[in-house]
Amino acid sequence: MKKNYLLLIILFAFYSVNAQNETDPYQKNNEVKLNALAPLLQSFQINYERHLNNNSSLGLSFYYVFDNTKNEKDLNYSISPYYRRYFGKKYASGWFVEGFGMLASTDGKKIYTSDDHSIYTENPDVINFALGAGGGWKWVSKSGFLFEANVGYGGIIINADKTDHTIVAKFGLSVGYLF
Repeated sequence: MKKNYLLLIILFAFYSVNAQNETDPYQKNNEVKLNALAPLLQSFQINYERHLNNNSSLGLSFYYVFDNTKNEKDLNYSISPYYRRYFGKKYASGWFVEGFGMLASTDGKKIYTSDDHSIYTENPDVINFALGAGGGWKWVSKSGFLFEANVGYGGIIINADKTDHTIVAKFGLSVGYLF
């Protein structure tokens, strides 16, 4: 008799664990976002994110600067993969932290001459790589529209000596759609 109860408890435990792993058939795992702040900086940023489960996701961000002479940014473009961990109660929303890598093209070191106050760059384009961390908050509606605010900070670990900067920063106010 005790064996039957034990077998019943074990089967119930496996069934309940399996039920927790089942996903909602209407659950959406992909999202695309545009950074609404990027056009103000004469640039464009698009993000793709794939949700692995309720609390984590992998993403890829592409950032392109149209004209870096007007906003005096050294960045030309960047590609940034990231991993996020969510702490909200809803599926892949609420507060999050992220770790990211950033492969970027930046202008080389600027050299200033004191006689005529002219500026020229030593290396026109330098490809560098940075690692960093960030955080933010995401809100998702029932229909799949989303709003996100994020900020991140990191350090250049490859080719930092060939540019004027040793740090990278990323920030955004993004709107997108979950599908």
